[in-house]
Amino acid sequence: MHTSIATVSLSGTLTEKLAAAARAGFGGVEIFENDLLACPLAPEEIRARCADLGLSIDLYQPMRDIEGVPDDVFARNLRRARHKFELMNRLGADTVLVCSSVSPDAVDDDARAAGQLARLADLAQESGVRVAYEALAWGRHVNTYEHAWRIVEAAGHPALGVCLDSFHILSRGCDPKGIEDIPGEKIFFLQLADAPLLAMDVLQWSRHYRCFPGQGGFDLAGLLRHVLAAGYEGPLSLEVFNDVFRQADAGPTAVDAHRSLLLLREAAGAAELPPPVVPTGVAFAELLTPDAEPVTALLAALGFTRAARHRGKPVDLWQRGEARVLVSTAAGARRDGTRLAAIGLESPDPAAAARRAEALLAPVLPRRRAPGDAPLEAVAAPDGTELFFCATGRPGLPDWRADFADLTDTPAGPATRTRIDHLALTQPWHHFDEAALFHRSVLGLTAHESVDLADPYGLMRSRAVTTADGSVRIALGVGAAPTDDTVHAAHIALATDDVVAAARAFRAAGGRLLPVPANYHDDLAARYDLPEAELDAYRDLGILYDRDPGGAFRHCYTETVGRVFFELVQRDPGYQGYGAANAPVRLAAQHAGRR
Repeated sequence: MHTSIATVSLSGTLTEKLAAAARAGFGGVEIFENDLLACPLAPEEIRARCADLGLSIDLYQPMRDIEGVPDDVFARNLRRARHKFELMNRLGADTVLVCSSVSPDAVDDDARAAGQLARLADLAQESGVRVAYEALAWGRHVNTYEHAWRIVEAAGHPALGVCLDSFHILSRGCDPKGIEDIPGEKIFFLQLADAPLLAMDVLQWSRHYRCFPGQGGFDLAGLLRHVLAAGYEGPLSLEVFNDVFRQADAGPTAVDAHRSLLLLREAAGAAELPPPVVPTGVAFAELLTPDAEPVTALLAALGFTRAARHRGKPVDLWQRGEARVLVSTAAGARRDGTRLAAIGLESPDPAAAARRAEALLAPVLPRRRAPGDAPLEAVAAPDGTELFFCATGRPGLPDWRADFADLTDTPAGPATRTRIDHLALTQPWHHFDEAALFHRSVLGLTAHESVDLADPYGLMRSRAVTTADGSVRIALGVGAAPTDDTVHAAHIALATDDVVAAARAFRAAGGRLLPVPANYHDDLAARYDLPEAELDAYRDLGILYDRDPGGAFRHCYTETVGRVFFELVQRDPGYQGYGAANAPVRLAAQHAGRR
């Protein structure tokens, strides 16, 4: 199906928005009037620019406060409309959006509204234009799609139909099933937007909190199925008012927007994409650093050993139990220090996982490979993290470890079982929702509820995406102080059977644990009836404690190296969280350590 996006959904000038929409793969746009008015190009030049980019102009919007008004006001409205229709002819747009009136001049008279819309449609038809009438959720008298359709049906004009907007329908709790009673040819346009479920004024909700399909709480797939069942064959268009999107770079936002429409079509049964291939584990985490010494010292204190070196690149494999960390000093390391650059995900079918990612517009990463290197598939996540699809130790499939030469003289690490429990990735503030949608849709992970974490300088948001069995857990976060990379750094959580023993061994090896204020452990003693010896160990080592109905979670943190730190965790099998209740203590301690 033809896809479109309203220019109001993107940041920048009109020409920048058009270019971003075209690069992202949209077939058309809705031109928002304010974007046109602020553009130095003439309508004919905008039309030519769209044609050059392969974009159709599917809608011009909005035309407001037209119907249900006194005759003298309507006469002025027709004069305004005549000018807009001439403008649309110059633009090459053949459909105009007319919103239900919010004017204090409007009266509650359906017959008057229908008659005036019919006269507007007469004028539009003379110019080859169609009128799509939309019920605003806050319309003065018409605020439901059923009411808008009754007026359009009463007007009975071939150039007059309805525009259905998912936000206006679902924000009011209307049942979309009734859409199937509208003839498909009378649905002139469909606008789609999701939104978080909020209890607030609907106008403010609409103007600031809309988001792309799959990023909110509306059942857009159900609504789309009803629209298609009615026989609608027009564009699927996004109209999203969002303060973050309008400040973010238009290019990535447009890609995220188009991805959301692809997913919506899949969910509604209107498109077939390569099926998701859910990862089964974490093969490795790769750290990129300009100076390997600090991070390798940290890894050694954690009990990792340097097990292998890449045959053709400056990359070492450090391993402890099932946990593998690659340390790379290759070109691309930034002067601001060590960062988490890549994640290897175990995949049942790496090639199929890559096909799914590519179909959903994930950038496929070119990889320079020597003749003997394993052919690894890789894509980029929205924050730039490289994701590799791996098949470690599986017969008949390339094994990335074959690119490494074993260091046979390296002593074995501790015998205790260690694996990567979860990874925490800090997102750019304007990519948080995009990242959650990406990991859910491209990787097939389940996205959990977003939580707010108190930071000394504001709030952090965090959202976990996981497999059903917890073999892959990724916590996506966005920080309160985006410039403080030491605190809002990525981290690797290592699962151990005995966090007290692991923390003691780390400290004995010269590692530095994050100190935790005594007040925390005094409060912990009041909240939980823990043995005194256990509490003493927690105080000594800075171990934090949490509990949910499934069990307990014990964890502590290392110092930060560059923009990465490690967490040692002991998770009871039924515990589902990440110690979120302790995050304010950890964040405050990291801020204090930085000072």
